[in-house]
This record gives sequence, structure tokens and C-alpha cells, in this order.
Amino acid sequence: MGKNFIKPGGFIHKKISKGNRFKIINTYGQQVVDFWAFNIDNMSESLSMHHSRSALYKLWFEPQDILVSNLFKPILKIVNDTSEGMHDTLHAACSHGSYEFYNEPPPLTNCQDNLQNALSNYSIDPPFILCPWNLFEHAYIENDNSIIDKPSTAKQGDYIELEAQQSLIIVCSACPSKIGNISGLEPQGATIEY
Repeated sequence: MGKNFIKPGGFIHKKISKGNRFKIINTYGQQVVDFWAFNIDNMSESLSMHHSRSALYKLWFEPQDILVSNLFKPILKIVNDTSEGMHDTLHAACSHGSYEFYNEPPPLTNCQDNLQNALSNYSIDPPFILCPWNLFEHAYIENDNSIIDKPSTAKQGDYIELEAQQSLIIVCSACPSKIGNISGLEPQGATIEY
């Protein structure tokens, strides 16, 4: 079994064979991790938040749920989740554009660039950036339909364990954003175990 630490603002990409399980671990607590998964045999097929919400009729997913791709095919199964399970499915990845929009100073790296850099290893330049699955991010819908962010409640050592339903390339970015204190006061990184 392998294990890699992802520093805040860093990313990792891995090939995961169909049927294999892996964990994203909140090493120190509260770290949000932007997550993407692609069919290794057809990189135009990928984990899709809006297709998974439609398939499961949920905003947040839980153990035993099978998430689907943009082709409505099974792509990931949630095996275990020791966190509170409020992994955001709504927010876009942080980017140069988002920091400019929110009038916030950009960190040295961002999740959108991390995805593009990861995919460049496979000679892929995506025409648009897919919505990530924002692991451990707590975004809430209020009674007036507004969305608010709260700091992640993930504790040190909390993890989500996933099983590949296809052979995949996964990308994890330890989000550096401090907007809304989504990763607490200071992002601290995460670990992937595979």
C-alpha cells in the first residue's frame, strides 16, 4: 500500500485500477481536498457532480452510494467515511479568476491550475474545468436558498474511502483557499493512501 502527503496548494495524480480502494485522509483536520476522477481508457468520461446528484437525488453523498460519470456510468463507490460526510458538490475549484472575483490575494497555486498541470502529464488540455468533488468542505443551503461556507469539521485522521468502479486517473488538490475559512484558519494538507 502506498501513501503520499499533499502539501497545502499541492496536488497528486494516481492511476487506480478497477476494484481497488483508496483513502483521502485529513492528516491534521479541516483540510478541503478538490477531487476529480477520469476513466483511464476514455479521459472524456469523468466523475460528474451534477450527474451524480441527478442519479442519487442528493446534494451530499454517503457510504454505499455509487457516483456516476458524465455518461451516467458507475465510476466511484463510497465505502467508508469517518467525517460528518458533508462533502460539497456545488462549488467550483478555486482559480486565478475566483480570487480576482472575490477581491482576495491569490496564493501561489490554485486547484484549477493543479488539475490542468496534473492532466498535462497525460497530454490533456481540458476545454473547460469540471466541477470538483470538494471533499470535507461544508457548504450549507439556507432557508432563503443562499449558500454559506463554514469551516470544515473534519477531525485529524478523518478519511473517506472510495472504490474505483472503472480504471481511473484521480487528481487530488489540497485547496489553499482561505476564503470562508473552509479549511479552518490555515490549510495544512492531506494524505492519499492507495
